[in-house]
Order: sequence, then C-alpha cells, then structure tokens
Amino acid sequence: MSSHTVDLTVQICRSCGGGAPIDVHFCPQCAKVLSLGRHGDFFTFLGVPRKLNLDAADLESRFRALSRQFHPDYFYNASPAERRASLERSSYLNDAYRTLKQQVGRVTYLLELEGFALNASDPSRASKEVPPALLEEVFALNEELDSVRELRAAGAPPAEWKARLQDARRPIEQKRAEHEEQLKALAAQWDALIDARGPEEERRATLTALKERMLERNYINNLLATIEREGATPDV
Repeated sequence: MSSHTVDLTVQICRSCGGGAPIDVHFCPQCAKVLSLGRHGDFFTFLGVPRKLNLDAADLESRFRALSRQFHPDYFYNASPAERRASLERSSYLNDAYRTLKQQVGRVTYLLELEGFALNASDPSRASKEVPPALLEEVFALNEELDSVRELRAAGAPPAEWKARLQDARRPIEQKRAEHEEQLKALAAQWDALIDARGPEEERRATLTALKERMLERNYINNLLATIEREGATPDV
C-alpha cells in the first residue's frame, strides 16, 4: 500500500499518534475526539453512501447522534487540543447536515466532489450564458418582457400587463417542472450505478447530465426571478 493511499484512508490522532479510519470520530486507541483532517467528505462524515436519495429521518438521526457525541459543551474540561477538535467536528457536522438534507444541496455537493463543479471556472459567466436547451424559452420571454415594458410606458392598467407576465411565466414554470423530473430520474440512475458499482464511463455520463440539468435549473430560476422583479417594479 502506497503512502498516498494511507493518507486518503487514515487520520492520525494528535493525542496519541495512533491511526484511525477517516469515517470515525474518536481515536480507537485513546478514545479522544479526533481533529478534523483534510480528507473525507460530508457523506463519509455522516456515515451515509455517496448517493442522491437519502432517508431524511435517518440523516437527521445521525446528525443528532453525532451532535451529542462531540458537542463542545461536553469537552469543557478537556485539553485545549480536544476542545478545538470538538469545535471543528461540530462546525463541520452542521455544514454537512445543512448541505445534504436537501436534494439540490446533495446534487451540487456530489458534482463538486466528483470534479463536475457547476461554476468551477467562471461563476459570473456561467450564470449569464444561456443553456442551449433554453434558447427558445429565453427568446420568447425577452420578447414578452419588452412588450410588457411598452405597455407600462404607454400607461396600460396594471391588470393588463400583469396578466401578460403571468402568461409569460407559465412555460417557464412548466420547464422547471420538467427539469425536476429529469433530476429525479438522474438521481435514481446515479444511485443504481453506485449500488451496482457501475463502470466509470456510465457514472461520468450521468454526472455530466446532472451538471447540465442543474445549470439549466439555475438559469430557469433566474428567469422566474426576472419575471418577479418585473412585476414588482413600481409604476413611473
């Protein structure tokens, strides 16, 4: 076994120098709470598989159990190193639970772990580029928003242009519903690949599809937010 492999699978206890798997929180040799290492991830920390459909009740149960195990209040009289370790793990636990308790957070985090981060290169550019699958909807919406602005400028009653906004919103809402179903199907596909230890090529293809759907989903939400802002803009 190479030293690189050891680094990825073992954490070192700062109290006694013993080794421990990355998925445990207390040293098997001295029972001290372990300092949070650089390796591992939220899934491993909470003891759940790297899957996208997780049982919410089980996840919450794990979160509460771990909270009780190394909450800083229980280490008030411990050594400074152990108090610091309990704080590190408590903070990391909160981040892990907050991220994994919602599916969108799980998908986003999984993509990041697997090297498919949504906005890895340029976040501002990624949020402005129109996904190819949404070109038709974006073009139609922009035309309708221009018409709404013209109506408002001409003094049309609010009921008229707000009705136009509602009409413009419907196809975008439908597109969002379609994407939610696609995300559910891809999540189930990913979980099946994990259970079956599916080939790397199929897993990467699923992750690529997940990333595309998530980028489109985020853009759809931006479109809906634009409609909301347009409807909330006061008359001049």
